[in-house]
Amino acid sequence: MLVIPAIDIIDNKVVRLTKGDYNTSKIYSDNPIDLVEKFIQHGIKRIHIVDLEASKLGSFTCLNLLSRIKKNYNTEIEFGGGIRNLDDIKTLSDIGIDFFILGSITVKDENEVSEMIQMLDKKRFIFAADVLNNEIKISGWTESSNITIEDYISKWLANGISNYLCTDISKDGMLVGPNFNLYKDIMKKYPEVDLIASGGISGVNDLIQLENNSLKYAVVGKAFYEGKISLEEMSKFAK
Repeated sequence: MLVIPAIDIIDNKVVRLTKGDYNTSKIYSDNPIDLVEKFIQHGIKRIHIVDLEASKLGSFTCLNLLSRIKKNYNTEIEFGGGIRNLDDIKTLSDIGIDFFILGSITVKDENEVSEMIQMLDKKRFIFAADVLNNEIKISGWTESSNITIEDYISKWLANGISNYLCTDISKDGMLVGPNFNLYKDIMKKYPEVDLIASGGISGVNDLIQLENNSLKYAVVGKAFYEGKISLEEMSKFAK
């Protein structure tokens, strides 16, 4: 299993939220590049970066940071936050972004998304399935979509999308352990899906259990920043 450390950006600082609430924002670093260097030194192969301001402002705020990372460091980046159209995909692709995380737009503008995924290899797209009580939430987790996780995956899987970042909102940033049953159910129903677990991971034992449940990827955020999982422990899953 590949562990992917998360860097969430507000005002060029590394922050973490709890359950997606911006009012809970806590700053962990003023220098994202330092973190990137540490991750790479420990063999981390992919980094999960989210521009938290882009979703609100309607434009990216950390393109310079992304460009510096891709120019100077040998690492894959999966990026999300405010991707809205084909021009955004082109801008990010030109910088060298490896994977594009699409969230609310996959519910709000299916036609635009259908055009996006024809533009590049579909394996480079990751669809964010943010779940609360089995329902997909959108718009920064503030709106209900009335779409179940099963219907969401079934629809986009039929359109060639196999990568899904699945976050249980009730566990995000809580350090209480992930929703193992949710991931088990998805893997059982959709064995062909590449599922990225996110939300609630509290320690290395959670990672071991996710790996034992046949998950290939897991995003680690607050557990690292709060010292629950070390760089050395994450590096053991850098494969």
